[in-house]
Amino acid sequence: MRFLILLFLTFFSFLPVYANTEKDSVLLALFETLKHKEDYVRDKEQRIEDIKKLLIMPDISDNQRYILNNRIQDEYSSYQIDSATQYLEWNMRLAYRMENPVYLVDTKLKLSFMYWQSGKFFEAVQQIASINRSQLDTLPAEYLFSYYNAYKRLYRYYAEAQNDRDNDYFRLSRIYADSLIITASPDTRDYQLWIAEKFAEENKTKEAEAIVSELLKNSSKEDHNRAILSSILANIYKKEGNVELQKKYYALSAIYDIKNAVKENTSMQSLALLLFKEGDIDNAYHCIQSSMEDAVFCNSRFRTYEITKIFPIIDSAYQTKAKTQKKELKLYLLLVSILSVLLVIAIIFVYRYMQRITHIRSKLSETNQDLHKSNEQMYLLNTELLEVNRKLSEASLLKDTYLTKFIDLCSHYIEKLDNYRRTLNRYTREGKMEELYSELRSPQFINNELNNFFTNFDETFLRLYPTFIEEFNALFPEGEKQNSKPGEILNTELRIYALIRLGINDSSQIALFLRFSITTVYTYRSKLKNKSLYKDSFEEQVMKIGR
Repeated sequence: MRFLILLFLTFFSFLPVYANTEKDSVLLALFETLKHKEDYVRDKEQRIEDIKKLLIMPDISDNQRYILNNRIQDEYSSYQIDSATQYLEWNMRLAYRMENPVYLVDTKLKLSFMYWQSGKFFEAVQQIASINRSQLDTLPAEYLFSYYNAYKRLYRYYAEAQNDRDNDYFRLSRIYADSLIITASPDTRDYQLWIAEKFAEENKTKEAEAIVSELLKNSSKEDHNRAILSSILANIYKKEGNVELQKKYYALSAIYDIKNAVKENTSMQSLALLLFKEGDIDNAYHCIQSSMEDAVFCNSRFRTYEITKIFPIIDSAYQTKAKTQKKELKLYLLLVSILSVLLVIAIIFVYRYMQRITHIRSKLSETNQDLHKSNEQMYLLNTELLEVNRKLSEASLLKDTYLTKFIDLCSHYIEKLDNYRRTLNRYTREGKMEELYSELRSPQFINNELNNFFTNFDETFLRLYPTFIEEFNALFPEGEKQNSKPGEILNTELRIYALIRLGINDSSQIALFLRFSITTVYTYRSKLKNKSLYKDSFEEQVMKIGR
């Protein structure tokens, strides 16, 4: 038996630990949020549909249609680029028809951004170049900011494409960034962000971090702006080499993007690369897969191109790891089969051992009958032997009853183990790795078997001691009697003292049986003893139940 226990312990020590030991609660929250990704998408789609219904109202003016189109494209801008572009192109025609210069400039700037995101850089430049720079001085200041920002963004992209920090495009990008700072009001959020960006480029990361952290602190809503701020802060920590904070704020940014159904995002992609470098292949794969799905759904050609540079690397590492785990699983299935055979051998051994006990009991019974015929001088000893015989008879009944139940349960568990092995083998053979991982991670199988085990124990015990509950409650005053909840046979308190009645008096054994801590068992025993009518001899009274 010791060998069998040792073999079990050895087997489970080799099982892979699939539980996530990541202490970063933000990362855990991200993967929990990912489970509800489709719910946030449905909310986004519903908001868009509600606005679209307003467009079919009768007698709607061009100006009203322009405003509604603008609201729809705002919803689509970081969700579906093609749809956002379509509504902007419709607005462009409306702006020309209304001859509204503000609407024209606003639409061209937004359309330029959409073209840039979808990889249409020539069209993006055309839209910006068609804007009369001198005309912007007569319009609200926000349009001049957007104009400078558009050129800054385009020149920055061209510069990064050449991978040269000192080329002309970078210098032009910095010039437009300085123009943004000069023309913006110092008390605006955009001004603070541009200053922070300038500090970061000059490697003044502490100053940049302070500005962005303050903006994030004052951000009250979990909106796309908070996602942008978190992403900027993560990039600052990347410059500082602070991996943990970088990971935290990329995860926060990704959470806000998911909750706002933002498909055009960078944080999930950056987080995937970071996790991959740390060796967290599984989570890196889930992140890059989600990022790729978003980019394809959004039809952001620029973002898709960026993701395709790292997706094959992470995917290859993930597939390699999956193959390794598949080989390990085959080994574990072989060990399960071996353990099943050993379990059958153990059952045979226990059965034979119980037969020997039955034979010994029979001999003791014969000896006890002979002792009854002894003289009066042995009367006292005979009385004690009668008590021994009573206990042996009770033990015999317990053993016979529980042996039958034990054999039945063992046979049942062997069948379940074999079915479980077949299911896992089928998942492995059919390559259903998600179902396999879900089956291995789920505690449902163990919980169900534990509930069945307790139900079998309760039913078997009450067949042995049918009056146990009534006699046990007789040991307490009114108002302190123990009653099981609906659907229960024995509650926890009754089950503890059922074990004690069977002779299992050690709290550590009871705790192991009921899967409690020893402290919990001590607490239950002390509490019931103090409530009973027999505080000094409560457990002795329990042992008399059913005699």
